[in-house]
Amino acid sequence: MMNEVPTLIHLCVAAIRDELLHGYSHDDILPVIYELPAELFDVLLPELPPLVLQKLHENLPIGFRDDYELANGYSEHHKKRRRFGIVDSAWRALYKLRWPGLGQKNQVMVCLGKHEEEKYSSVVDWQQIYWEAHLQNCVDAITETAFLPSYGGCIGEIQIPDSILQYIGFMGRQSMSTCDYLKFSYHCQQFGIYVRCLRLPNVLCVMETCHLLQTSKLESLKLQWIKSIEHVEGLCKLINQSSETLKSVEFTHCKFYPTFLDAISDSLHVKGHKTHGIEYFSIKRSSFLRTDAFLPDGLTSILKSGRSLCSISLCDNQLQANFAKDVFNTLLDTSASISNLDLSENNISGWLSHFKWGSRNRPFGIGKSLQSLCLLNLRSNNLQKDDADCLKCALVHMPNLQNLDLSDNPIEDDGIKSLIPYFVEMSGRPLPFSDLKLENCELTCDGMSQLLEVLSTMKTPLNVLSVGSNGLGSKMGRPFGKFMCTGIRALDIEDIGLHSSGFLEALEEIKMEMPLVYINISKNRGGIESAKFVSKLILHTKELVAIDAQHNFMPMESLSVISSSLKVTKGKLEHLDLTGNSFGEQLADASVLSEFRVNGKFILKISSSSAPNAPYDDEP
Repeated sequence: MMNEVPTLIHLCVAAIRDELLHGYSHDDILPVIYELPAELFDVLLPELPPLVLQKLHENLPIGFRDDYELANGYSEHHKKRRRFGIVDSAWRALYKLRWPGLGQKNQVMVCLGKHEEEKYSSVVDWQQIYWEAHLQNCVDAITETAFLPSYGGCIGEIQIPDSILQYIGFMGRQSMSTCDYLKFSYHCQQFGIYVRCLRLPNVLCVMETCHLLQTSKLESLKLQWIKSIEHVEGLCKLINQSSETLKSVEFTHCKFYPTFLDAISDSLHVKGHKTHGIEYFSIKRSSFLRTDAFLPDGLTSILKSGRSLCSISLCDNQLQANFAKDVFNTLLDTSASISNLDLSENNISGWLSHFKWGSRNRPFGIGKSLQSLCLLNLRSNNLQKDDADCLKCALVHMPNLQNLDLSDNPIEDDGIKSLIPYFVEMSGRPLPFSDLKLENCELTCDGMSQLLEVLSTMKTPLNVLSVGSNGLGSKMGRPFGKFMCTGIRALDIEDIGLHSSGFLEALEEIKMEMPLVYINISKNRGGIESAKFVSKLILHTKELVAIDAQHNFMPMESLSVISSSLKVTKGKLEHLDLTGNSFGEQLADASVLSEFRVNGKFILKISSSSAPNAPYDDEP
């Protein structure tokens, strides 16, 4: 097959591209390019590699294509902040081409936050985000060399792989030993100014890195494997260098001696002040090396001196009850308005047993962090029913709480019943409690039925309820069917033992339009009744975006049952996962598959790797 003959326009575009990439002076050609007719300029942009687009972008004259920006909805504020909207679409295309899957969210958040994501995408600076991601790729690439015991050179001298260089427009390696663009230092000098968020391993937490990143206005640092005083010294220098702009610090897989935390706390302070501007502070999958199990002084200082601190995560750090209790004691004495607290995946049973909450009417300022708390994540902490009873006392001091995760804690029915008075009180408040997660909490039909009765009376309906992996049984079908009609938007009831009778009772309760956006009914052995349930959902939920119905023993005729609803409704369904059901090899010839299109998009997911004769089985 012969290659397509290029047009004259494309030959000219290629010549311009090569001149911009390899030419020594652009003073003559750039003004000519800016004077091109709009239709030719728009043909040129998508053909330019990042390096060429960068040269074109940074030399754009003031007021260039203002008419384009007004026609495409850029406000006057955004024009002043970033007057090059015409080029932004080209940067966005380059970013999506190079990192097509970067930043994907889970299915629930995609469904619930679709309009917010679109709103954000309309104002994001794609040039900045492109070069930031590029420099992160460079950091990741040189880390392997820097880790080698045999490497004793400078970090800035480490060469960038061809695969990365080709992405931005460098082709070939002429005069390899003299090309500056091969070195990591070149990329820091050229593109460091665009970096706001950076992930660094311990081997790059050195003084040289501070020099390489001196033009960066770092807002977020993600630090890995910090374990020695050498790592801490370099890290503290970098933090101090960025103290005016730094808003987020995250540590992962680190080991902290008390002196390390003292040094980090000192480096965070803004010059001339005893406070810091960090808003998001996180330590995950790390360990605190000290003889007792209490909160280190350095960490206490970080929590107390953060006047802007709004999110704290101490997740999966093998924390004990005394440590968690000290965190709460510290928050009671801080003036910051903490909105998110994540203590998940630790072992803190008993952490609230010695709290003396006393009167709700505390002195002004005491407990402000708890009063402002919106999200509390206590997932997988080995909390027992007695802990739930103590938590009830603490929750009283969190009037703005919206999101509570108690999943993977064996609190049982007694634990959830002790929390019901709190939900009764919340049900009458104007401020909405929106998200509740109680997966794998050893709940039964009795406790869940009582909880659903209370949640159904809330002035503002729940946004998300997730109660999967609890042995609730088929009798919960009818209560869940009724609850779905109260306004819930995302419901996860995976693996709760509904079976066919539970689905039958649930669908009998669905008699009205529902605002449901996402539902997960996987692993419930529903058979044909689960297919009928899905079919009825499609008919009664115009906003439904995604359904997960994996491993439900659905027979072949289920496809016809579901597709019949798709034919008569004009919904927004984008994702229907029927992986692991009993369709067998008949799918290869099933013409009914063509019916699974909504707005021209194929929405059905059936994994080809699923063994037809071995569907999901939850029997031990």
